Amino acid sequence: MKSKAIAVFQRVAIAEGKIHGVPADEVHFHEVGAVDSIVDIVGACIALEMLGKPRVLSSPVVEGTGTVRCAHGQFPIPAPATLEILSARAIRVSQCDEPHELVTPTGAAILAEFVEHFGPMRNLAPRRIGFGLGTRDHQTRPNVLRVILGDLSTSTGTHDWQIDTVAVLEANLDDVSSEVLGHFVEKALLRGALDVFYTPIQMKKSRPGTLLTVLCAEEKADDFTALMLTETTSFGVRRHTAERRKLAREIIAVKTPFGEIAVKLGRLDGRQVQAAPEFESCKAAAAAANVPLKSVYEAALKAVPPPTAG
Repeated sequence: MKSKAIAVFQRVAIAEGKIHGVPADEVHFHEVGAVDSIVDIVGACIALEMLGKPRVLSSPVVEGTGTVRCAHGQFPIPAPATLEILSARAIRVSQCDEPHELVTPTGAAILAEFVEHFGPMRNLAPRRIGFGLGTRDHQTRPNVLRVILGDLSTSTGTHDWQIDTVAVLEANLDDVSSEVLGHFVEKALLRGALDVFYTPIQMKKSRPGTLLTVLCAEEKADDFTALMLTETTSFGVRRHTAERRKLAREIIAVKTPFGEIAVKLGRLDGRQVQAAPEFESCKAAAAAANVPLKSVYEAALKAVPPPTAG
């Protein structure tokens, strides 16, 4: 909990330092140093710790309009520190007609540190709901912070698999070289695409072509769409969202004659159904022992403990 609270404050310090042109460790916190902000940050960290460190999801970030008075004068909303904190995580923000600040630097730092996905609720089974009511009367929306504790894995009612959604981007290409495709795949994966692949297809006028597909987080769909339009010969990209079912995953270390190897286990309904040695771990061990990669791979699979019921 302590490390997480420090990490939230560090995000604010880095943002303030960038704005003022000083190192983060020389920042004077101004508003965020107030007692209520300290309570907000430390309290949020304690709450998540007591809840068992759950995954944190959030609705899209919506900010108000107008200006806000900071320690250095009047500034437009969003405040400079808020924008810096959000930009460090590439968190998208929209503005509404509410003439008040809706996202503070403190709130932005908490979101940036903990939230793994921004978007509408999907397949959430609520268990507990909490409301925090502000004292100011808003003109266009309630001054309410709502927190929902729920389950994502039980929405189907039959299995304990994990559920999420991804963006699927596609483009049909009939005039792109293999070198360009290879370069695009490497670049997209380096930028965080979940997967990139191409499929032979037949296009109009009986031309052989390639279907280029990118899977990515929904909030990164615009970035990868732009990448496809600028790095390939495509004039357009189709996009839709797809719902995924995923096994609960765990990484273990197994002992082999070639050293310890990381192995990813997949579980469904409490039962181990998949085991996959991690490639980089096997590659490093194979290089160190000067043996074929498949030998390390087979040894790692052999060393995986037998499946159990729980």
